[in-house]
Amino acid sequence: MNRRLTLNGLLIERVTHESGKTELHLCPAEAESRKVEHRKSITGRPECKVIKPIVEVPDSMVQLKLASDHLQVNFTGGMTMQDSASVENLAFVGEEVGATGIVTRFQDERHGLVVEQHLEAGPVEGTLLAWSTVINQGESPLTLEMLSSFVLSGITPFVSDDAPGRLKVHRFRSWWSNEGRLCSESVEALHLERSWSGFNLVSERFGQVGTMPVRKFFPFVAVEDTGAGVLWGAQLAWAGSWQMEVSRRGDQLSLSGGLADYEFGHWKKVLQPGERMSTPVAHLACVQGELSDLTGKLVRMQELLLPEPPPSEADLPVIFNEWCTNWGSPSHDKTLALARRLLGTGIRYLVIDDGWAVRPAEATMQSNGDWIVDRQKFPDGIGATCRQLREMGFTPGIWFEFEVCNPGSKAFEESAHHLQREGKPLRVGSRRFWNLNDAWVQDYLGKKLIDFLNENQLGYLKVDYNDTIGIGCDHPDSIGEGLRQHVNGIHATFKRIRESVKDLVIENCSSGGHRLEPSMMALTSMSSFSDAHESRNIPVIARQMHYLIPPRQSQIWAVLYPEDDDQRLIYSLTAALYGRMCLSGPVHDLSDGQMDLIKEAVAFYQSAAPIIKDGHTRFLGQTPDNWNNPTGWQGIWREDEKGERALLVVHAFDGLPEEELVIELPASACRTLALSLADTSCGEPVLTGGRLILPNGPAYRGYAFLFGK
Repeated sequence: MNRRLTLNGLLIERVTHESGKTELHLCPAEAESRKVEHRKSITGRPECKVIKPIVEVPDSMVQLKLASDHLQVNFTGGMTMQDSASVENLAFVGEEVGATGIVTRFQDERHGLVVEQHLEAGPVEGTLLAWSTVINQGESPLTLEMLSSFVLSGITPFVSDDAPGRLKVHRFRSWWSNEGRLCSESVEALHLERSWSGFNLVSERFGQVGTMPVRKFFPFVAVEDTGAGVLWGAQLAWAGSWQMEVSRRGDQLSLSGGLADYEFGHWKKVLQPGERMSTPVAHLACVQGELSDLTGKLVRMQELLLPEPPPSEADLPVIFNEWCTNWGSPSHDKTLALARRLLGTGIRYLVIDDGWAVRPAEATMQSNGDWIVDRQKFPDGIGATCRQLREMGFTPGIWFEFEVCNPGSKAFEESAHHLQREGKPLRVGSRRFWNLNDAWVQDYLGKKLIDFLNENQLGYLKVDYNDTIGIGCDHPDSIGEGLRQHVNGIHATFKRIRESVKDLVIENCSSGGHRLEPSMMALTSMSSFSDAHESRNIPVIARQMHYLIPPRQSQIWAVLYPEDDDQRLIYSLTAALYGRMCLSGPVHDLSDGQMDLIKEAVAFYQSAAPIIKDGHTRFLGQTPDNWNNPTGWQGIWREDEKGERALLVVHAFDGLPEEELVIELPASACRTLALSLADTSCGEPVLTGGRLILPNGPAYRGYAFLFGK
């Protein structure tokens, strides 16, 4: 029995085939009338003479595999675990439809396994939350090797054939200090065309393995029907190993994703009788429009699902982090000298980064685990520094990498409380990793971290995380299940810190941007967008983050040096206007004129903060191909939700024609220029009608403008 209903602006169809498989189809309700009936056969081609090509190969709205079942489809071993015998034995048994969601139930009668697929309306029209729950109602343990969070099938419903030349797959690649490169490829370029007979399953499985969820790829995928102008997309909220799959069965594509499976992520889970388990949540969207419309809905959904931030975050204060000032050697005197220099600038958070703790001889840089204040640098302790900072009007902050410990610390020898692999402490480089599910470790962190924050009146915590545990850690079920349990421990620890320290602002940093996914964003006030501190690619990365995370959570570095001229200073300062402004560098050596420019930039940011906090982004120009040596120009137009004010940020790189740069502004009622931040040494920008004209000038220039009605 098929089912059609509309939920949150989406037409949801549950299609049950003769084979017994049940698919989930989505399309925007407004596009329903453009759907077409799919072809039943292929004729008139040479390959049709003897063997009849298959056009319809049913999918399943839940993909799972039990270890006791075999893979089902030819040539798929090692490539995908979809369509196993476990899926063949799932039978639809019913559903519950409520005002805000649907629960669809399946059962494998052989084992008493019940599977629930949950779909819940997201807080933005055109979005859903999706996850799967499995319950062992049998009498024997069951070993899972794969379980999806979501499966979307029937892509595309707007053509009757296999949609040659019109389907694109969008992903965002990521490496350290180069996060968020959009990669848009045709289905043909990914070699996901149907075969002549259509009988074989082909799949592009991708993801990451470890505890840095944004590594090589962001946990995001979208498919676009360029002919219909409709996109289907998903973003996983998970800080561990994950996978996505774009699959071809006959004529149509499907999207699926969830935990990395046994082949890809070494994950097996033994489900005991009576036990249940749920997958990470996937954020789904289906829109009529373009990619930025899809990502805009997913980012807005993240924003609306965030918990209430600390009161101090209401106006998105500016941060100063002394890392690129002291480079791992902070002190009481240096911190207060910085604070005195920063008085009157409007900066509120002043963060003491790595180097405040005693560093043993074995440590080359960081020293984690013991966290003993270095009394040579802070003679009266961190508390004395914090008290003076608060008296001067600053909120004091501090850096911790609390999930690991390094050689030379006493904590490094507490091997019984570290994650293990094959019975030995798991070590990556100079790091061992605390077992965050160990009660002894929880008590230790309570004293070393939570009590430390409370006793010293710290209002800001920068949490760093500088390596991944890789494929996993010891667990009776599998090392992948060990990793899953550890990620649950990470989440629980962040929640405990947030609940134990009143009004604490937490920054999520993982060598910059390795944890930029919804589950970690929801546990913290903001995230370091990247470890790109001083490089030319900062505005490029910062702009890309608008596709993936809320700008009010995207902390962007602007490192300022006394040798910087106004052009360079403004290039750096305007880059920070793509999100949360974070300043650093030897500001005590800046001239009074340079400090005045910083004050001007901070004041501009404060005026723009409400738009950064709540708005919709449109992308202008083109993302450069080479990020280290960018050419051309790029920008964003971010308008507030009421359409009353807008922020325009533009960066001109190298290789522009020797003429004025003319920027066509998006259609908007906001056309009155209220405020600007620009280097005018080569001429004044000119606003005429719906055009902004920037004068010809040298490479690497930044501009920012605020518009009103």
